[in-house]
Amino acid sequence: MENRIYLVIGVVEREGGTLYCTVLFFAPDGSFLGKHRKVMPTASERLVWGFGDGSTMPVFDTPLGKVGAVICWENYLPLMRAAMYSKGIEIYCAPTADARDSWVASMRHIAVEGRCFVLSCNQFNRRQDFPADYSSAFGETPDQVVTRGGSCIVDPFGNFLAGPNMENEAILIAEIDRAQIVRGKYDLDVVGHYARPDIFQLHVDERPKQPVTIQPAESTKKEEQQGQPARRLAAGSIE
Repeated sequence: MENRIYLVIGVVEREGGTLYCTVLFFAPDGSFLGKHRKVMPTASERLVWGFGDGSTMPVFDTPLGKVGAVICWENYLPLMRAAMYSKGIEIYCAPTADARDSWVASMRHIAVEGRCFVLSCNQFNRRQDFPADYSSAFGETPDQVVTRGGSCIVDPFGNFLAGPNMENEAILIAEIDRAQIVRGKYDLDVVGHYARPDIFQLHVDERPKQPVTIQPAESTKKEEQQGQPARRLAAGSIE
């Protein structure tokens, strides 16, 4: 609240006995705007994390622009990117721990493809940032870089406005001109005039998917009194 900023931050969310990789959105007054749960845990993450569903893929309309987030390798889901573009995302947040050169290339591609500003926050860690009993494949000296970062800010034409930073911890700052989005979409709007809906279509299901749905007893009794067929407990499981 003191800095009057929109905050987009990653957390480990727990619901029941399941953990989710989640991004939270907060307004400058500190109010909670919403969240995005990662829909596809990457590789061995599937041993730990749960899967989000289509109900938490928001894009928020703010005075700064339309803000949303796509987490790590979700950015390699072309159809998810298309869904975000269709919502008019302008400030595309892409937190990750992928420090490879290919990640930076992907951020430039997404900025051009979606004609949006991409803000990619990447981890930078040294050996000393981990517990003493952590066995590092990169070496045991305290200053050894374990994750080299690569945070960057990219404009809708693929140009770096800040970063990529792979040297140390840093806060990247850039001024953006939203008119660039308009200029960019003049010749490329992949969910508009540059699409071919007569050939390619994407259907997005944003309904929450619950493994168990319970009809309260009071509602069932009321329906029976009104002569409506009673609905029963519906339960299922997701594998």
